[in-house]
Amino acid sequence: METGERIYNLKRMYNVRCGITRKDDSVLTRMLREKRGEGGSAENLPPFESMLDEYYRYRGWDESGLPSKTKLERLGLSHMIPQGQ
Repeated sequence: METGERIYNLKRMYNVRCGITRKDDSVLTRMLREKRGEGGSAENLPPFESMLDEYYRYRGWDESGLPSKTKLERLGLSHMIPQGQ
């Protein structure tokens, strides 16, 4: 499990270095804006921003999607900590 977490965070830091930000963490626009037709969930659109906040907290990332210094150090990824953090 820890190896998978390390890989996932390493991938995230690579993407951050390539300019990927929170605005790039999205789903198809139609999933967030178009009603689903009939049934119990037809009128309920997902609260994507709050879901993304919760996901980041679960991962141990800040509100912009950057893994915390503590998280990177725990996973042996200290070399990936951005300068000035």
